[in-house]
Amino acid sequence: MITASPIATVPGALPLLGHLVPLARDPLAFLRSLPAQGDLVRVCVGPFQAVMVCDPALTRQVLLDDRTFDRGGVFYERLREVGGDSLGSCPHSLHRRQRRLLQPAFHPTRLARYAQTMTDQIVAMTDAWRDDQVLDVLAEMLALTGRVTTMTLFSDALPAPVLRQAIDDIKAIAQGTFQRMLMPPPLDRLPIPSNRRFHEASASLHRTVRSLMAERRASGTDHGDLLSALLTARDPDPAETRPTLSDDEIADHLVAFFFAGAETTADAVAWALHLLAQHPDIEDRLHAEVDAVLQGAPAAHEHLPRLKLTSRCITETLRLWPPGWLLTRTVTVDTHLGGHLLPAGTTLLYSAYLIQHRPDLYPDPERFDPDRWDSDQRPAPPRDAFIVFGGGPRKCIGDQFGMIESTLALATIASRWKLRPVPGPPVRPDTHNIVLQPRGLRMRAVSRTTQQPS
Repeated sequence: MITASPIATVPGALPLLGHLVPLARDPLAFLRSLPAQGDLVRVCVGPFQAVMVCDPALTRQVLLDDRTFDRGGVFYERLREVGGDSLGSCPHSLHRRQRRLLQPAFHPTRLARYAQTMTDQIVAMTDAWRDDQVLDVLAEMLALTGRVTTMTLFSDALPAPVLRQAIDDIKAIAQGTFQRMLMPPPLDRLPIPSNRRFHEASASLHRTVRSLMAERRASGTDHGDLLSALLTARDPDPAETRPTLSDDEIADHLVAFFFAGAETTADAVAWALHLLAQHPDIEDRLHAEVDAVLQGAPAAHEHLPRLKLTSRCITETLRLWPPGWLLTRTVTVDTHLGGHLLPAGTTLLYSAYLIQHRPDLYPDPERFDPDRWDSDQRPAPPRDAFIVFGGGPRKCIGDQFGMIESTLALATIASRWKLRPVPGPPVRPDTHNIVLQPRGLRMRAVSRTTQQPS
Protein backbone atom coordinates (compact mmCIF):
# COMPACT_ATOMS: atom_id res chain seq x y z
CA MET A 1 0.00 0.00 0.00
CA ILE A 2 1.30 3.45 -0.96
CA THR A 3 1.23 6.12 1.72
CA ALA A 4 0.57 9.37 -0.09
CA SER A 5 2.34 12.49 1.11
CA PRO A 6 1.02 16.01 0.53
CA ILE A 7 2.38 18.09 -2.32
CA ALA A 8 3.95 21.31 -1.08
CA THR A 9 3.00 24.62 -2.65
CA VAL A 10 5.95 26.62 -3.98
CA PRO A 11 6.73 29.45 -1.51
CA GLY A 12 5.90 33.03 -2.41
CA ALA A 13 2.30 32.63 -3.61
CA LEU A 14 0.34 35.88 -3.25
CA PRO A 15 -3.36 36.13 -2.44
CA LEU A 16 -5.48 36.03 -5.61
CA LEU A 17 -2.38 36.13 -7.86
CA GLY A 18 -0.57 32.99 -6.68
CA HIS A 19 2.77 32.72 -8.50
CA LEU A 20 1.71 34.92 -11.40
CA VAL A 21 4.27 37.63 -10.53
CA PRO A 22 7.44 35.45 -10.76
CA LEU A 23 5.96 33.64 -13.77
CA ALA A 24 5.39 36.95 -15.54
CA ARG A 25 8.69 38.55 -14.44
CA ASP A 26 11.14 35.71 -15.15
CA PRO A 27 9.45 32.36 -15.75
CA LEU A 28 12.68 30.58 -16.67
CA ALA A 29 14.35 31.51 -13.39
CA PHE A 30 11.18 30.41 -11.61
CA LEU A 31 11.31 27.03 -13.36
CA ARG A 32 15.00 26.55 -12.53
CA SER A 33 14.23 27.14 -8.86
CA LEU A 34 11.56 24.46 -8.58
CA PRO A 35 13.58 21.20 -8.33
CA ALA A 36 15.00 22.40 -5.00
CA GLN A 37 11.41 22.47 -3.67
CA GLY A 38 10.66 18.81 -4.45
CA ASP A 39 10.00 16.26 -7.17
CA LEU A 40 6.38 17.41 -7.38
CA VAL A 41 5.35 20.93 -6.35
CA ARG A 42 2.12 22.87 -6.49
CA VAL A 43 2.01 26.07 -8.56
CA CYS A 44 -0.82 28.61 -8.49
CA VAL A 45 -1.75 31.08 -11.24
CA GLY A 46 -4.61 33.09 -9.84
CA PRO A 47 -7.32 30.58 -8.90
CA PHE A 48 -5.80 27.94 -11.20
CA GLN A 49 -3.64 25.28 -9.54
CA ALA A 50 -1.34 22.72 -11.16
CA VAL A 51 1.30 20.25 -10.06
CA MET A 52 4.75 20.73 -11.61
CA VAL A 53 6.77 17.57 -12.23
CA CYS A 54 10.43 18.42 -11.55
CA ASP A 55 12.02 14.96 -11.58
CA PRO A 56 13.20 13.41 -14.89
CA ALA A 57 12.15 9.85 -14.03
CA LEU A 58 8.67 10.99 -12.99
CA THR A 59 8.41 13.15 -16.11
CA ARG A 60 9.25 10.10 -18.19
CA GLN A 61 6.56 8.12 -16.35
CA VAL A 62 4.03 10.80 -17.27
CA LEU A 63 5.12 10.76 -20.92
CA LEU A 64 5.02 6.97 -21.19
CA ASP A 65 1.52 6.57 -19.71
CA ASP A 66 -0.60 8.78 -21.91
CA ARG A 67 -3.78 7.02 -20.87
CA THR A 68 -3.46 8.05 -17.21
CA PHE A 69 -1.71 11.35 -17.99
CA ASP A 70 -3.64 12.45 -21.05
CA ARG A 71 -2.97 15.48 -23.23
CA GLY A 72 -5.09 18.10 -21.54
CA GLY A 73 -4.86 21.12 -19.33
CA VAL A 74 -4.73 24.75 -20.35
CA PHE A 75 -1.92 24.36 -22.94
CA TYR A 76 -3.71 21.72 -25.02
CA GLU A 77 -7.09 23.39 -24.54
CA ARG A 78 -5.64 26.49 -26.17
CA LEU A 79 -3.85 24.48 -28.85
CA ARG A 80 -7.13 22.81 -29.80
CA GLU A 81 -8.58 26.23 -30.48
CA VAL A 82 -6.18 26.35 -33.44
CA GLY A 83 -5.54 22.77 -34.56
CA GLY A 84 -8.60 20.95 -33.24
CA ASP A 85 -7.97 17.34 -32.31
CA SER A 86 -4.90 17.02 -34.51
CA LEU A 87 -2.16 14.53 -33.74
CA GLY A 88 -0.24 16.71 -31.31
CA SER A 89 -3.23 17.86 -29.26
CA CYS A 90 -5.83 15.09 -29.48
CA PRO A 91 -6.76 13.00 -26.41
CA HIS A 92 -5.58 9.44 -25.92
CA SER A 93 -8.87 8.06 -27.26
CA LEU A 94 -8.17 9.49 -30.72
CA HIS A 95 -4.41 9.25 -30.88
CA ARG A 96 -3.67 5.67 -32.00
CA ARG A 97 -5.89 5.88 -35.08
CA GLN A 98 -4.41 9.23 -36.08
CA ARG A 99 -0.86 8.00 -35.57
CA ARG A 100 -1.48 4.96 -37.80
CA LEU A 101 -2.92 7.17 -40.52
CA LEU A 102 -0.16 9.77 -40.42
CA GLN A 103 2.95 7.66 -39.82
CA PRO A 104 3.46 6.76 -43.52
CA ALA A 105 3.83 10.49 -44.30
CA PHE A 106 7.04 10.44 -42.22
CA HIS A 107 8.53 7.22 -43.59
CA PRO A 108 12.33 7.45 -44.12
CA THR A 109 11.89 7.31 -47.91
CA ARG A 110 9.65 10.36 -47.77
CA LEU A 111 12.05 12.14 -45.42
CA ALA A 112 14.82 11.74 -47.99
CA ARG A 113 12.55 13.35 -50.59
CA TYR A 114 11.64 16.17 -48.23
CA ALA A 115 15.36 16.74 -47.57
CA GLN A 116 15.92 17.66 -51.22
CA THR A 117 13.21 20.30 -50.92
CA MET A 118 14.88 21.58 -47.77
CA THR A 119 18.25 21.84 -49.52
CA ASP A 120 16.76 23.72 -52.46
CA GLN A 121 15.07 26.29 -50.21
CA ILE A 122 18.12 26.73 -47.96
CA VAL A 123 20.31 27.40 -50.99
CA ALA A 124 17.82 29.92 -52.34
CA MET A 125 17.83 31.76 -49.01
CA THR A 126 21.60 31.85 -48.57
CA ASP A 127 22.12 32.85 -52.23
CA ALA A 128 19.96 35.92 -51.63
CA TRP A 129 22.12 37.23 -48.76
CA ARG A 130 24.72 39.85 -49.46
CA ASP A 131 28.11 40.39 -47.84
CA ASP A 132 27.89 42.80 -44.88
CA GLN A 133 24.08 42.60 -44.86
CA VAL A 134 22.42 42.92 -41.44
CA LEU A 135 19.83 40.18 -41.03
CA ASP A 136 16.83 39.83 -38.78
CA VAL A 137 17.84 36.22 -38.18
CA LEU A 138 14.58 34.89 -36.78
CA ALA A 139 12.59 36.50 -39.61
CA GLU A 140 14.97 34.93 -42.15
CA MET A 141 14.65 31.52 -40.54
CA LEU A 142 10.85 31.78 -40.35
CA ALA A 143 10.72 32.69 -44.03
CA LEU A 144 12.92 29.68 -44.80
CA THR A 145 11.01 27.17 -42.71
CA GLY A 146 7.74 28.60 -43.96
CA ARG A 147 8.81 27.92 -47.54
CA VAL A 148 10.10 24.44 -46.66
CA THR A 149 6.88 23.64 -44.85
CA THR A 150 4.66 24.76 -47.71
CA MET A 151 6.77 22.87 -50.25
CA THR A 152 6.74 19.64 -48.23
CA LEU A 153 3.08 19.99 -47.28
CA PHE A 154 1.78 21.10 -50.67
CA SER A 155 4.61 20.60 -53.24
CA ASP A 156 4.26 24.20 -54.28
CA ALA A 157 5.36 27.56 -52.99
CA LEU A 158 2.72 29.91 -51.68
CA PRO A 159 2.63 33.35 -53.32
CA ALA A 160 4.89 35.67 -51.33
CA PRO A 161 2.05 37.76 -49.79
CA VAL A 162 0.18 34.60 -48.74
CA LEU A 163 3.32 33.13 -47.18
CA ARG A 164 4.04 36.37 -45.31
CA GLN A 165 0.48 36.37 -43.99
CA ALA A 166 0.78 32.73 -42.93
CA ILE A 167 4.00 33.46 -41.02
CA ASP A 168 2.37 36.49 -39.37
CA ASP A 169 -0.55 34.24 -38.42
CA ILE A 170 1.82 31.69 -36.89
CA LYS A 171 3.57 34.34 -34.80
CA ALA A 172 0.23 35.71 -33.58
CA ILE A 173 -0.99 32.22 -32.70
CA ALA A 174 2.19 31.38 -30.76
CA GLN A 175 1.99 34.56 -28.71
CA GLY A 176 -1.78 34.43 -28.29
CA THR A 177 -1.75 30.82 -27.12
CA PHE A 178 0.61 31.66 -24.26
CA GLN A 179 -1.36 34.77 -23.29
CA ARG A 180 -4.57 32.75 -23.21
CA MET A 181 -2.92 30.06 -21.08
CA LEU A 182 -2.54 32.66 -18.30
CA MET A 183 -5.92 34.28 -18.95
CA PRO A 184 -8.65 33.17 -16.53
CA PRO A 185 -12.29 32.94 -17.62
CA PRO A 186 -14.18 34.97 -18.62
CA LEU A 187 -11.33 37.14 -19.97
CA ASP A 188 -10.52 34.48 -22.58
CA ARG A 189 -13.96 35.00 -24.13
CA LEU A 190 -14.02 38.79 -24.19
CA PRO A 191 -13.43 40.64 -27.51
CA ILE A 192 -10.24 42.28 -26.26
CA PRO A 193 -7.46 42.99 -28.81
CA SER A 194 -5.28 39.97 -27.91
CA ASN A 195 -8.21 37.56 -28.22
CA ARG A 196 -9.28 39.09 -31.53
CA ARG A 197 -5.76 38.81 -32.96
CA PHE A 198 -5.53 35.18 -31.89
CA HIS A 199 -8.88 34.16 -33.42
CA GLU A 200 -8.30 36.16 -36.61
CA ALA A 201 -4.87 34.55 -37.11
CA SER A 202 -6.27 31.07 -36.55
CA ALA A 203 -9.12 31.67 -39.00
CA SER A 204 -6.71 33.12 -41.57
CA LEU A 205 -4.37 30.13 -41.41
CA HIS A 206 -7.31 27.75 -41.75
CA ARG A 207 -8.52 29.64 -44.84
CA THR A 208 -5.08 29.31 -46.43
CA VAL A 209 -4.97 25.57 -45.78
CA ARG A 210 -8.57 24.98 -46.92
CA SER A 211 -7.89 26.82 -50.17
CA LEU A 212 -4.88 24.60 -50.92
CA MET A 213 -6.89 21.48 -50.05
CA ALA A 214 -9.64 22.50 -52.46
CA GLU A 215 -7.14 23.03 -55.27
CA ARG A 216 -5.62 19.59 -54.67
CA ARG A 217 -9.02 17.89 -54.50
CA ALA A 218 -9.87 19.47 -57.84
CA SER A 219 -6.65 18.33 -59.49
CA GLY A 220 -6.80 14.77 -58.14
CA THR A 221 -3.02 14.42 -58.55
CA ASP A 222 -0.74 12.69 -56.04
CA HIS A 223 2.28 14.99 -55.64
CA GLY A 224 4.11 12.80 -53.14
CA ASP A 225 3.83 15.51 -50.45
CA LEU A 226 2.27 15.51 -46.99
CA LEU A 227 -1.10 16.70 -48.29
CA SER A 228 -1.24 13.81 -50.76
CA ALA A 229 -0.24 11.42 -47.98
CA LEU A 230 -3.09 12.67 -45.79
CA LEU A 231 -5.65 12.61 -48.61
CA THR A 232 -4.78 9.01 -49.48
CA ALA A 233 -4.09 7.72 -45.95
CA ARG A 234 -5.95 4.53 -45.04
CA ASP A 235 -5.95 2.85 -41.65
CA PRO A 236 -4.50 -0.69 -41.86
CA ASP A 237 -6.66 -1.81 -38.92
CA PRO A 238 -9.61 -3.73 -40.47
CA ALA A 239 -11.70 -3.08 -37.36
CA GLU A 240 -11.46 0.69 -37.74
CA THR A 241 -14.84 2.18 -38.69
CA ARG A 242 -13.26 5.43 -39.94
CA PRO A 243 -10.47 4.19 -42.20
CA THR A 244 -9.69 7.58 -43.77
CA LEU A 245 -9.29 11.16 -42.58
CA SER A 246 -12.14 13.63 -42.98
CA ASP A 247 -11.53 17.02 -44.59
CA ASP A 248 -11.87 18.67 -41.17
CA GLU A 249 -9.25 16.32 -39.73
CA ILE A 250 -6.90 16.93 -42.66
CA ALA A 251 -7.27 20.71 -42.32
CA ASP A 252 -6.51 20.54 -38.58
CA HIS A 253 -3.44 18.37 -39.17
CA LEU A 254 -2.13 20.70 -41.88
CA VAL A 255 -2.54 23.76 -39.65
CA ALA A 256 -0.76 21.96 -36.81
CA PHE A 257 2.08 20.77 -39.08
CA PHE A 258 2.39 24.23 -40.61
CA PHE A 259 2.70 25.82 -37.19
CA ALA A 260 5.11 23.25 -35.74
CA GLY A 261 7.17 22.87 -38.92
CA ALA A 262 7.78 26.58 -39.38
CA GLU A 263 8.03 27.92 -35.84
CA THR A 264 10.04 25.35 -33.89
CA THR A 265 12.70 24.70 -36.54
CA ALA A 266 13.21 28.41 -37.20
CA ASP A 267 13.76 29.02 -33.50
CA ALA A 268 16.29 26.18 -33.23
CA VAL A 269 18.44 27.36 -36.15
CA ALA A 270 18.28 31.00 -35.06
CA TRP A 271 19.38 30.14 -31.52
CA ALA A 272 22.17 27.91 -32.87
CA LEU A 273 23.57 30.74 -35.00
CA HIS A 274 23.49 33.06 -32.01
CA LEU A 275 25.22 30.53 -29.73
CA LEU A 276 27.93 29.78 -32.28
CA ALA A 277 28.72 33.48 -32.64
CA GLN A 278 29.24 33.57 -28.86
CA HIS A 279 31.60 30.56 -29.00
CA PRO A 280 34.12 31.13 -31.85
CA ASP A 281 36.13 28.02 -30.94
CA ILE A 282 33.11 25.80 -31.59
CA GLU A 283 32.22 27.83 -34.68
CA ASP A 284 35.73 27.24 -36.09
CA ARG A 285 35.34 23.49 -35.57
CA LEU A 286 31.94 23.60 -37.27
CA HIS A 287 33.39 25.42 -40.27
CA ALA A 288 36.14 22.82 -40.51
CA GLU A 289 33.56 20.02 -40.48
CA VAL A 290 31.28 21.48 -43.13
CA ASP A 291 34.23 22.38 -45.36
CA ALA A 292 35.53 18.80 -45.18
CA VAL A 293 32.15 17.11 -45.61
CA LEU A 294 30.42 19.36 -48.12
CA GLN A 295 33.44 20.27 -50.29
CA GLY A 296 31.69 23.45 -51.39
CA ALA A 297 28.34 21.78 -52.14
CA PRO A 298 25.09 22.54 -50.29
CA ALA A 299 24.29 20.18 -47.42
CA ALA A 300 22.11 17.30 -48.60
CA HIS A 301 20.56 14.18 -47.13
CA GLU A 302 23.56 12.00 -47.96
CA HIS A 303 25.84 14.28 -45.92
CA LEU A 304 23.89 13.89 -42.67
CA PRO A 305 25.78 10.88 -41.24
CA ARG A 306 29.06 12.84 -41.42
CA LEU A 307 27.74 16.15 -40.09
CA LYS A 308 28.22 14.97 -36.54
CA LEU A 309 29.27 18.21 -34.86
CA THR A 310 26.57 20.09 -36.76
CA SER A 311 23.94 17.70 -35.43
CA ARG A 312 25.34 17.97 -31.90
CA CYS A 313 25.14 21.77 -32.13
CA ILE A 314 21.44 21.50 -32.93
CA THR A 315 20.85 19.01 -30.11
CA GLU A 316 22.67 21.20 -27.59
CA THR A 317 20.72 24.24 -28.78
CA LEU A 318 17.46 22.35 -28.24
CA ARG A 319 18.66 21.39 -24.77
CA LEU A 320 19.33 25.02 -23.85
CA TRP A 321 16.35 26.55 -25.64
CA PRO A 322 13.62 23.93 -26.14
CA PRO A 323 10.82 25.42 -28.26
CA GLY A 324 7.93 23.92 -26.26
CA TRP A 325 9.16 24.90 -22.82
CA LEU A 326 6.05 24.50 -20.62
CA LEU A 327 3.41 21.85 -21.31
CA THR A 328 0.43 20.33 -19.52
CA ARG A 329 -1.23 16.97 -18.98
CA THR A 330 -4.49 15.98 -17.26
CA VAL A 331 -4.78 13.09 -14.81
CA THR A 332 -7.70 10.91 -15.98
CA VAL A 333 -8.05 8.57 -12.96
CA ASP A 334 -6.99 8.71 -9.33
CA THR A 335 -3.35 7.65 -9.34
CA HIS A 336 -0.03 7.95 -7.52
CA LEU A 337 3.10 9.61 -8.82
CA GLY A 338 6.31 9.78 -6.82
CA GLY A 339 4.52 8.81 -3.61
CA HIS A 340 1.84 11.49 -4.01
CA LEU A 341 -1.85 10.96 -4.66
CA LEU A 342 -3.13 12.75 -7.76
CA PRO A 343 -6.93 12.86 -8.02
CA ALA A 344 -8.56 12.58 -11.43
CA GLY A 345 -8.78 16.02 -13.03
CA THR A 346 -5.45 17.24 -11.66
CA THR A 347 -3.51 19.39 -14.12
CA LEU A 348 0.17 18.50 -14.39
CA LEU A 349 2.85 20.84 -15.69
CA TYR A 350 6.17 19.62 -17.07
CA SER A 351 9.01 21.46 -18.72
CA ALA A 352 11.79 20.39 -21.03
CA TYR A 353 13.56 23.60 -20.05
CA LEU A 354 13.43 22.69 -16.34
CA ILE A 355 14.65 19.12 -16.84
CA GLN A 356 17.36 20.09 -19.33
CA HIS A 357 18.81 22.77 -17.04
CA ARG A 358 19.17 20.57 -13.97
CA PRO A 359 22.85 20.64 -12.88
CA ASP A 360 22.66 17.06 -11.62
CA LEU A 361 21.87 15.93 -15.18
CA TYR A 362 24.04 18.41 -17.09
CA PRO A 363 27.20 19.78 -15.45
CA ASP A 364 27.42 23.54 -15.96
CA PRO A 365 23.95 23.47 -17.54
CA GLU A 366 23.95 27.06 -18.82
CA ARG A 367 27.05 26.45 -20.96
CA PHE A 368 26.75 25.72 -24.69
CA ASP A 369 28.68 22.45 -25.01
CA PRO A 370 27.83 20.32 -28.08
CA ASP A 371 30.41 17.75 -26.96
CA ARG A 372 28.01 16.65 -24.22
CA TRP A 373 26.48 14.56 -26.99
CA ASP A 374 29.73 13.02 -28.26
CA SER A 375 29.50 9.44 -26.99
CA ASP A 376 33.11 8.83 -28.05
CA GLN A 377 34.31 11.37 -25.49
CA ARG A 378 31.92 11.03 -22.55
CA PRO A 379 28.87 9.09 -21.38
CA ALA A 380 25.62 10.23 -22.92
CA PRO A 381 23.15 12.08 -20.69
CA PRO A 382 20.41 9.86 -19.21
CA ARG A 383 17.64 9.03 -21.65
CA ASP A 384 15.04 10.82 -19.54
CA ALA A 385 17.15 14.00 -19.40
CA PHE A 386 16.32 15.19 -22.94
CA ILE A 387 12.60 15.55 -23.67
CA VAL A 388 12.42 18.20 -26.40
CA PHE A 389 10.40 15.83 -28.58
CA GLY A 390 8.41 14.33 -25.71
CA GLY A 391 8.52 10.60 -25.21
CA GLY A 392 6.52 7.39 -25.24
CA PRO A 393 3.62 6.91 -27.66
CA ARG A 394 3.13 10.68 -28.01
CA LYS A 395 6.70 11.43 -29.07
CA CYS A 396 6.69 14.05 -31.82
CA ILE A 397 6.04 12.42 -35.21
CA GLY A 398 8.12 15.12 -36.90
CA ASP A 399 11.26 14.85 -34.75
CA GLN A 400 13.43 13.50 -37.58
CA PHE A 401 11.94 15.99 -40.05
CA GLY A 402 12.91 18.86 -37.74
CA MET A 403 16.40 17.52 -37.01
CA ILE A 404 17.11 16.99 -40.70
CA GLU A 405 15.95 20.47 -41.67
CA SER A 406 17.83 22.15 -38.80
CA THR A 407 21.07 20.28 -39.53
CA LEU A 408 20.94 20.96 -43.27
CA ALA A 409 20.20 24.65 -42.68
CA LEU A 410 22.99 25.13 -40.13
CA ALA A 411 25.53 23.24 -42.26
CA THR A 412 24.77 25.14 -45.45
CA ILE A 413 24.77 28.53 -43.71
CA ALA A 414 28.05 27.72 -41.92
CA SER A 415 29.68 26.63 -45.19
CA ARG A 416 28.92 29.95 -46.86
CA TRP A 417 28.61 32.60 -44.14
CA LYS A 418 29.79 33.80 -40.78
CA LEU A 419 27.06 35.59 -38.86
CA ARG A 420 28.42 38.24 -36.52
CA PRO A 421 26.49 40.04 -33.75
CA VAL A 422 25.66 43.72 -34.27
CA PRO A 423 25.52 46.32 -31.49
CA GLY A 424 22.22 46.52 -29.68
CA PRO A 425 20.29 45.20 -26.70
CA PRO A 426 21.26 41.69 -25.58
CA VAL A 427 19.36 38.82 -27.16
CA ARG A 428 16.73 37.48 -24.77
CA PRO A 429 14.26 34.60 -24.94
CA ASP A 430 10.69 35.66 -25.53
CA THR A 431 8.98 34.11 -22.53
CA HIS A 432 5.57 35.58 -23.43
CA ASN A 433 5.24 32.94 -26.10
CA ILE A 434 4.61 29.19 -26.18
CA VAL A 435 7.97 28.84 -27.97
CA LEU A 436 11.26 30.30 -26.76
CA GLN A 437 12.16 32.64 -29.61
CA PRO A 438 15.37 34.70 -29.54
CA ARG A 439 14.11 38.25 -29.27
CA GLY A 440 16.04 40.99 -31.12
CA LEU A 441 18.51 38.69 -32.90
CA ARG A 442 20.17 40.78 -35.60
CA MET A 443 23.44 39.62 -37.14
CA ARG A 444 25.76 40.71 -39.91
CA ALA A 445 26.39 38.25 -42.74
CA VAL A 446 30.06 37.91 -43.71
CA SER A 447 30.78 35.79 -46.76
CA ARG A 448 33.20 32.93 -46.15
CA THR A 449 33.68 32.28 -49.86
CA THR A 450 35.34 35.65 -50.36
CA GLN A 451 37.63 34.98 -47.40
CA GLN A 452 38.81 31.56 -48.46
CA PRO A 453 41.64 31.08 -50.94
CA SER A 454 40.61 29.76 -54.33
